[in-house]
Amino acid sequence: MKPFRYARPGGVAEAVRSGAEQPGSRFLAGGTNLVDLMKLGVERPDLVVDVGGLGLDEIVVDSGGGLRIGANVRNSDLAVHPAVRRELPMLSQALLSGASGQLRNQATAAGNLLQRTRCVYFQDVSKPCNKREPGSGCPARQGDHRNLAVLGGSAACIATHPSDFAVALAAADAEVAVTGPAGERTLRLDELYLLPGEHPERETSLAPGDLITAIVVPPLPFGTTSAYRKVRDRASYAFAVASVAAAIDVTDGVVRDVRIALGAVAPKPWRAHRAEDALRGLEPTASAFRAAVEAELSVAEPLPDNAFKLPLTANVVVSVLSDLTGASR
Repeated sequence: MKPFRYARPGGVAEAVRSGAEQPGSRFLAGGTNLVDLMKLGVERPDLVVDVGGLGLDEIVVDSGGGLRIGANVRNSDLAVHPAVRRELPMLSQALLSGASGQLRNQATAAGNLLQRTRCVYFQDVSKPCNKREPGSGCPARQGDHRNLAVLGGSAACIATHPSDFAVALAAADAEVAVTGPAGERTLRLDELYLLPGEHPERETSLAPGDLITAIVVPPLPFGTTSAYRKVRDRASYAFAVASVAAAIDVTDGVVRDVRIALGAVAPKPWRAHRAEDALRGLEPTASAFRAAVEAELSVAEPLPDNAFKLPLTANVVVSVLSDLTGASR
């Protein structure tokens, strides 16, 4: 491991200042991803700024049912919070499907969003990787790409984002509160994450010194009718091969509103806007669900070893929406 300096700031402003003044610095909270990557030599910061002691660990429920989740709230605590389980079960289910109990006890809400891809080429410093070393190439396209992206990738990178929680947050229209050198701002989740294009090394829109302080989830009136489902190679402690977070409102026999986000198929949580638009106003049937998700996946660009993700993802979406609405399959 490369030697590094360690700072433990006394407040958010000091943390932001430290991160901004030292290029290549990293914020540390739970450390369940960063420390592993430092041991592998993938992350090589000159300065680690420990933000774990800054508080930022409260869950606030507003009068309308919205949530403000402090950046340092532990995943285990968030998953079992009564308001989360009651108002947005897909959030709780997504958190509980990730990692192990021990890791969930350590990992933080904001850290979960910023964890980095598990692409084997990214994690192996002996291999080229455009995300880790821009311009070195993407061997995954001709090599091991079974678990990689079918949507939103590029010639430079087809890595997938590993977070389950972020997929559920995408379906919930969540935002992140950020404090940076220029002050405070709020980013929608689709503004936080960047698709790779020609610059896969740029994973988020955060600038040096930008610190996520909270996750803001607006009220979702039909959030109680939501679910997260994850397909993986083994029953636990495995990353998704395909996943879906969905919430749906059926009124007078038709879909009044619906939210769908897909995981393990793109470099960021993939909000399925095309599928949502196709479903509004229709009777909730398995055939309508399938047609909608197939329209969403029509822009996919699979490679030989991950083309199976298309029918798999379609099946998972149909299954989740049918279970939520009672539609026959």
